[in-house]
Amino acid sequence: MPQAVKQHAEERMEKAIQALRRDLATLRAGRATPALLDRIQVEYYGAMTPLNQLANISTPDSRTLMIQPWDKSSMGDIERAIMKSDLGLTPANDGSMIRLSIPALTEERRAELVKLTKKFGEEGKVAIRNIRRDANDDIKKMEKSDISEDESRRHQDDIQKSTDKFIAEVDKVLAAKEKEIMEV
Repeated sequence: MPQAVKQHAEERMEKAIQALRRDLATLRAGRATPALLDRIQVEYYGAMTPLNQLANISTPDSRTLMIQPWDKSSMGDIERAIMKSDLGLTPANDGSMIRLSIPALTEERRAELVKLTKKFGEEGKVAIRNIRRDANDDIKKMEKSDISEDESRRHQDDIQKSTDKFIAEVDKVLAAKEKEIMEV
């Protein structure tokens, strides 16, 4: 039974790492990638809809994103959503598609992106710590009826080792993203 708690906690921690990687993919590091637009929500007929569900997003070269909406009437809404986003990009509308030119990052913008990366990393660490707390609470509940105090302590130590391993993974992912952002 405690093994199931530990396994479930590790699966949830792995999902937290995957969520962190997805969030970091939405930060631009000087190259165009459709993942930059993953967080953009467009108000479409009164409902907030992810941009990738309203348009085809492609990268013709390393500095350009092309957005081709399936419904031409949504172009204004898409442009507004991009302008409101924290990407700092200005859309160019040619009537049938929207082009986003990705300028080279300035040193100031790189520093802002590193701060944002660290914020995402801290959120990931908090999520992992919350998972650890939940797993330890489950183990403590088992201690009252199913397992001894020594077993409980041993399982909590195992959960802490898993937590440390996943926190180190977060640090490794953050270091790689920071290096990518600071690359000129």
